[in-house]
Order: sequence, then structure tokens, then C-alpha cells
Amino acid sequence: MKRSLIKTLLIAFIFSGTLVSCNKNLIISPNDQVTSTQVYSTAAGYKQSLAKVYGSFALTGNQGPAGNGDVAGIDEGTSDFFRLLWYAEELPTDEAVIGWGDPGVPDLHAMNWSSSNVILTGLYYRSLYQITLCNEFIRQSTDAQLSTRGISGTDATNVRYYRAEARFLRAYQYAVLMDLFAQPPFVTDADAIGSVVPPQTTRAALFAYVESELKAIDPLLVAPGKNEYARVDQAAAWSLLARIYLNAQVYTGTARYTDAITYSNKVINAGYSLISDYTKLFLADNNNNTSENIFSIAYDGNNSQGYGGGTFMVHAPVGGSMPANLFGISGGWGGVRTTSNIVNLFPANTNTTFPNNGNPDTRAQFWTKGQNLAINDVTSFTDGFAVTKWRNVNSDGSPGSNPSFSDIDQPLFRLPEQYLIYAEAVVRGGTGGDINTATTYINKIRTRAYGGQTTGNISSAQLTLQFILDERARELFWEGFRRTDLVRYGLFTSGSYVWPFKGGVKAGTAVADFRNIYPIPDQDRSVNPNLKQNPGY
Repeated sequence: MKRSLIKTLLIAFIFSGTLVSCNKNLIISPNDQVTSTQVYSTAAGYKQSLAKVYGSFALTGNQGPAGNGDVAGIDEGTSDFFRLLWYAEELPTDEAVIGWGDPGVPDLHAMNWSSSNVILTGLYYRSLYQITLCNEFIRQSTDAQLSTRGISGTDATNVRYYRAEARFLRAYQYAVLMDLFAQPPFVTDADAIGSVVPPQTTRAALFAYVESELKAIDPLLVAPGKNEYARVDQAAAWSLLARIYLNAQVYTGTARYTDAITYSNKVINAGYSLISDYTKLFLADNNNNTSENIFSIAYDGNNSQGYGGGTFMVHAPVGGSMPANLFGISGGWGGVRTTSNIVNLFPANTNTTFPNNGNPDTRAQFWTKGQNLAINDVTSFTDGFAVTKWRNVNSDGSPGSNPSFSDIDQPLFRLPEQYLIYAEAVVRGGTGGDINTATTYINKIRTRAYGGQTTGNISSAQLTLQFILDERARELFWEGFRRTDLVRYGLFTSGSYVWPFKGGVKAGTAVADFRNIYPIPDQDRSVNPNLKQNPGY
């Protein structure tokens, strides 16, 4: 099913709609004569257009491998959505360092980025581009448009589901911008393309918008687990609501922990369950993990070739003494590793067995042979343990479809995150949950991590905020959560918690609090007079 979806995505990208320039945030005209009237004239055209909206999460149209220092500054490293999100969420934290000197990359771990950083600019524009695609699809899929085009019955019902999904994808991207950039420009389908210079919103207003959109589309989405693979359903909307409610105090100044419990509970009770083996979460056939993965970005080694997403996640951490064939790839890029802070959250390794080094906690997927735990030189790949969590091999050990491009899908929402949200919201004082249930959920995660054994289980007395933060790192490391978690805990910029080369200092140091939010890129401010810069930049 994943493979046929990707083929649909590629077909959809043949149709050119209205695009947004990654460089100037300007509207570009189509390169051919296919009009919206033609594209949306049939129910099949609507599905192909929806596939384009989904495909923008995985495909970029830019071809350039990692670390190539593209002269224009726009390559896969500055245009693929998940790779950019990963850079922004992981590189400035204790979870990752990178050895490459590509423009904008070293500044992230050193926490000295500027408002002209090309990585942050790329992510900002990527999210806005995807919002633009969503807006156009939503404009074209009103009941009035369907009636005009003679689309009725089951076809019209399906298009209404598509429209709700596009609204979710738009809300998701606005949630990303809210978290990272706080006050981005704001446009919806109500604003005709080119009719307005986008006004700037506030973080609190954007939170209210995302919340209201997710609640509005709840009854319009299909039930949990009833949609095609890699398409959203009600559980995805509940998952995003739970996530933003957990962080609401950061975004709005008002805690919403009771709401986080309510919506994480809805997901938990929707019929999902953990797969039995943690080490199989990020393999080439992880499209089969539908019991646990709520919504994923789909990739395919033959039909969605690019240097972001799963391809980045499996190639970038492989180098040095690591045999590439063990990871189902033709060669590694020797770039990203993790710090001792994350390694030390796990029990000590007992041997060098691949893939988890014999650690009793199977989530400790680190390559230690030939690697130094201590980081003395960020540019040296052998300083810092490599991560083996992503492997382009199938569950039966066979290789993925292409050794150069990955089949690994990237889940944006997994069931364990909802367990962790529930537990943290309970400990922080939210109502509607209880500590014993929270402990049960955490022990489900830990029992799976310890190979089905209860030796890693905890008591309710051990379920503290610090434990939950550490458990989030153990369960979710490198999945794009760490910066947000550290900000919520007040540790991202603080000197009370440091890691190797935090703030550009080997032993780690505090940085100014304004870095809890990224800057509005200079490029967009130069063309949009409505935009004010975030404080400190």
C-alpha cells in the first residue's frame, strides 16, 4: 500500500498548481497550461491533488546529497521538510552533533544562529509552501465547487474527507511554525492568492487557530485506523491536540494539562498498540507498523528519491568503522552522532552486539566500535557515538529496495508519545487521569524496551518530571522532539543543564533566553513589511 501511494504522489507532481518560491515567498505561475479547472474536474483529479499535498512532506524536486555545499544554498538539506525539522529540533540539543560545515549547520549546535541562517529559512519557507498547497486544495474543494463540477454522491463524500485532511495538514504546519518561530505570517483559504500581503499573527492567536481547526475537523475525518496508510484520521487530530496542549503554557502562558490528558486518552483508547520489538520501528518495511504509528511521512527508495527523510536518517549517522551493508545502504555520509548525555540515560552496554550493543534497554541503539563517547572535536565523526536506530533493511533482514535511497517511513505521531503526554500532564497536575494509570502506560513502553521483561519497570513514586523527560529522550530520541521538550522544561538555554558544546563551549554553557524561539528569516522580512522580528535578533 505504501508503494502504490508513492506512485500516486509522483503522478500528482506532474500536475503543476500554484507554487510558492522557496527564496522569495512569492507566488509563481505554473510552467505549463494545466489549469485548476482541469485538475479538479474529476474525483480522480482531486485525489491526485491531495496526493500532491501529502507528497510535499516527502518530495522536494531538488537533487543534491548531504554535505555538498550547494552554491545556491537550496538543496535537499535546505528544502526537505523532515530533514529541516530534524536539524531545528535535534542539532541545538544534547541529542545530536554534526560534523559537516554546510552553511547554517554548525551554528545550530553552537546555538549562535542568526536570522539569515539558511537551514531555519528553508524550514520556514517549506512550512509556508505546504500551507499554500493546503489552502489551494481547500479553496477548490468547497461544496459549491463540487456542485459546479458535477461531483456528487460517494465521490463528493470522499472529497469532503480529503478537504478535512488538508485542513489537518495545514494546522500541523502552523503548529510547527508556532513552536519554532512563534509569530509567522498567517493566511488561509479565505485569502485569495496574491490578494494580500500576509499579516503577522501572534503565538497565542495561532494556538487558538490550530486548536479550533483541529476541533472543527474532528467529526469530518475518518475514524482512527480507517484511512489509507499515510493519510490522517481522527487519531492524528487528537494526537496533535494533545501535543499542543502539553506545550500550551509555553505558547500562551496558560497551562492546559487537563486537555492534554483528555486528548491523549482519546488516542490511547482508539485501539492502537505497541509493536513487540522496538528495534523494528525504523526499518524499511515500517509501513507495516500501523498498530503503533498514527501518521507517517511515506518514503520509497525507488519512487520518491531524495536526500531527506528516511534517506538522511539512515545515511547521515553511518561512517567510520560501520559496515554500510548492515544498514542496507551502499555507503554512509559520516555526519551525525549523539552526545554522552543521551548515552548515559541508558544502562551500561554489556557487549558489542549489533544493533543495540547488548544493552538491556533495546532503545540504546548506538554504534560504539571505533567511536569515542567524549566529543573533543565536533567535526570528527569518531567523537560521539553513532546511532543505529534507522536501518534500510526489512524486518526479515533483507535489504530495502534501493541502497542509495531509503524505504523507511517517518512517523510524525506514535502511540508512545501519547503515553508520555498523559503521564507528564498527570504529574504536572492535570485532572482526568491518575498516577497509577500513568505508571502503567510508562511501564508498557519500558517492558517493550526491555524485550518483554519487567526488569525496567518503575513504581508510581519514581514517576517524576525528570524521569519523564529522560524517558522521552530514551523513547523518542532523534524523532524531532528534543528542543521542544527542553524548552518546556526550561532547560534549553539554561546553564542548569548543559551538554558537550552547548553554546559553542566544549563543556557546555548557558545561552540567552531569546534563543528559545527562532528568528523570522531576513528574506521574508525584506519582502513583507508586516513582519516584526522576534525579540533578541
